[in-house]
Amino acid sequence: MSFLIGEGMTGGYGGADILHDCTISVDKGEVAVIVGPNGAGKSTAMKAIFGMLNLREGAVRLGERAITGMTPQERVRAGMGFVPQTGNVFRTLTVQENLEMGAFIRDDDFSDTMEQVFSLFPVLAEKRRQPAGELSGGQRQQVAVGRALMTRPDVLMLDEPTAGVSPIVMDDLFDKIIDVANTGIAILMVEQNARQALAIADKGYVLVQGRNRFTDTGEALLANPEVRRSFLGG
Repeated sequence: MSFLIGEGMTGGYGGADILHDCTISVDKGEVAVIVGPNGAGKSTAMKAIFGMLNLREGAVRLGERAITGMTPQERVRAGMGFVPQTGNVFRTLTVQENLEMGAFIRDDDFSDTMEQVFSLFPVLAEKRRQPAGELSGGQRQQVAVGRALMTRPDVLMLDEPTAGVSPIVMDDLFDKIIDVANTGIAILMVEQNARQALAIADKGYVLVQGRNRFTDTGEALLANPEVRRSFLGG
């Protein structure tokens, strides 16, 4: 059984459902990627799993624990980290201060975790005294991921982590995401660069109009002629 699962999720905003019996899951050490056309419900699925959207039907589990009724703050304490696409760093705070803010739920010495983040993202160690707003887009994404890692999550959720960055920065971010997964953390992300994301994914979900259209390994989805034709540009 997967460690994190959003099962049969149906819900949306107001009276309109965006998700329709949607199921997403990921296990520890895996990278799972949600792709699909604009308006497919990808980010909505992430928000539902993180507790930012009330479900009309369905359930969310983290390990053996039912967390459907928990707030996002409670889910963070239960072991979930979430990095939104925008507004994910404190631009006027230094890199180190951003990471310290990420440890808000901890009352222990988190210096070892900070050093682990600096080891994963060496450029942040070099710029630890620099305001996050002065960094490049790719470096700010590293700060955002690092801040989420300060809670020592079991699951890290990333919404469009490579949005607005160059191809070379995108490749580097994907390499870092693999490194994080290799520590045993489950990675669930929505990604606009579908072909590149599926290439690193253990598991992929193609959503269309809030429904699971295809679910398979990343490799199998890349090789699927219909997926390639309809969602990957041939």
